[in-house]
Amino acid sequence: MSVERSIAIFSPGLLGGSLVKTIQQRMPGVGVRVWARRSEAVEEVLRVLPGVLASTDVSTVIQGASLAVLCMPIQFMGEISRQIAACELAEDLIITDVGSVKSSVVDELEGLFLPTRAAFLGSHPMAGSQHTGLIHSRGDLFHQAACILTPTSHTKPEHLARLRSFWAKLGCRIQEMTPRQHDHCVARISHLPHSMAVLTTLAALSQDTRVLDSSAGGFRDTTRVASGDPGMWAGILMQNRTEVMAALQDASTVLTELLEMLQTMDEEALRRFLAQAKALRDLLPAV
Repeated sequence: MSVERSIAIFSPGLLGGSLVKTIQQRMPGVGVRVWARRSEAVEEVLRVLPGVLASTDVSTVIQGASLAVLCMPIQFMGEISRQIAACELAEDLIITDVGSVKSSVVDELEGLFLPTRAAFLGSHPMAGSQHTGLIHSRGDLFHQAACILTPTSHTKPEHLARLRSFWAKLGCRIQEMTPRQHDHCVARISHLPHSMAVLTTLAALSQDTRVLDSSAGGFRDTTRVASGDPGMWAGILMQNRTEVMAALQDASTVLTELLEMLQTMDEEALRRFLAQAKALRDLLPAV
């Protein structure tokens, strides 16, 4: 039996909608409420996610909730959090999020909720898709996904335990690190790969899209995430720009090495270069 009695989801996109479906499957008996910015989105929620309460009114959705999850792009989390903080909140309310950047989000939102009855604790389930919107939500999106929690000195142990339990019930593998450790790590294993997929797409196709007629699985796999929402990713890269720039600088150094090997026709160095990449890639755990 879950300790959560009512969960409020703020913004019903891919992640928010998938959260609702997974909660309904794995946490029966827990009430779910969904906030959407527009009345049209509320109508879609009621069509796609039967059994939930949906509203454009923040106070209606947060009323009585023991857990709230912010699922909008990170640049909009501050605005909605200020509206939540102005409402009557349950004494045991925990607010968390699914954002891909933590330092700036935790710094702002933890301070915002400290004077209230609620508490903020950052989460980042490493789950998603190049597709966006509620229509693409699914109940297995979080199965075996890593979920990084970012407690601080203000985090109460019982809040951390509750949030660990929540994400574990949804099928996630739980990790903990500081917000800054998170941003360094995710810059390397998420933000850099997305940036490189964008660069590869632009370098390969901006001069002549006809080459796509000959493309195969390798190009599709390498560039898949470049189809992600540009507005969302612009926010992520800007919010984590220091760590992303450091990762891109390292990528630039490695690219320069590859160019030099090809320019000097150093096949032995090239083989070592490719073998090192293979060995490192082979360390990736199977899920």
